[in-house]
Amino acid sequence: MNYKVGIIGYGVMGKIRHQAIDEIKKGTVIALSEPNGEPNINGIPNISHEEILNHPEVDVIIVCTPNFLNKELTIRALNARKHVFCEKPPAFTGADILEIQEAEAKSGKKLMYGFNHRHHDSVIHMKNLIDSGQYGKVLWLRGRYGKSVTADYFNQWRAKKELAGGGILMDQGIHMLDLFLYLSGDFDVIKSEVSNLYWHMDVEDNAFVILKESATGKVASLHSTMSQWRHLFSLEIFLEKGYMVLNGLITSSMSYGEETLSIARNRSTAPAATWKDEVVTKYVNNNSWRYEMDHFFDSINENKDIEIGNSKDAYKLMKIIDKVYEQKDF
Repeated sequence: MNYKVGIIGYGVMGKIRHQAIDEIKKGTVIALSEPNGEPNINGIPNISHEEILNHPEVDVIIVCTPNFLNKELTIRALNARKHVFCEKPPAFTGADILEIQEAEAKSGKKLMYGFNHRHHDSVIHMKNLIDSGQYGKVLWLRGRYGKSVTADYFNQWRAKKELAGGGILMDQGIHMLDLFLYLSGDFDVIKSEVSNLYWHMDVEDNAFVILKESATGKVASLHSTMSQWRHLFSLEIFLEKGYMVLNGLITSSMSYGEETLSIARNRSTAPAATWKDEVVTKYVNNNSWRYEMDHFFDSINENKDIEIGNSKDAYKLMKIIDKVYEQKDF
């Protein structure tokens, strides 16, 4: 079935989602809602949020708006009996997610959140290897995700807590936390230091987060920063029988460098694994946007549960972020 789609918010992410929908050919975008756009954008009507929510022909709504609108538009779209795909963050708090889940249950429609990092080919490979058990249990994870911003950041909605909900943790760190949960399971102990050391905004420019699973002793550490003057993405996972290190991430600007996954088995006696023992794979294509839309539309078409990026995942993630911000001291 080819679904009729409306996109609310037609900035960078709205355009990316539109392209992915066109590529998979499982939906057709028939309406857009971008307040600053022309009445018609590439031949597609640009109408109000209200009109798109109540459009009788729209089956699916894609929400690509500033963070503060995500919860409201998701609930309104579900209440209008539309399937919903919403960009991250899902909302501002775990309590918000519970409200969204109530609307989701009443609607009977599909709801999926845009955590595209889960859909990178490198991460899919890591997930399959971890789930296979051939490397044993996860012992610890370390994630670093950072970028630099320019002075005009102060004028953007992301720099305002009431519009963004938070700073770099809500912007980038949320992706790494999501990968921790996706690749290794839950955590029940959260400790953090959150600061606005350099930019002195009302949102954080650095977040240091330590997570622990009490039952197993598994630990994960995250540093999310906007004072990383050289863009960086690095995810390290060490298991009982080996390790996986993902450095770089394919983006349109390639500012995070090449996406390179190194995997090796450990040794029980010296010398430990060396660089030459690693199997190194470089990924040259970012298929995540297409894979993500495929998963969403297939779940609708086959009436099956959203397995990757559902509201249960969102709730676990936002409960961790709640705990982090509770420990903020500025």
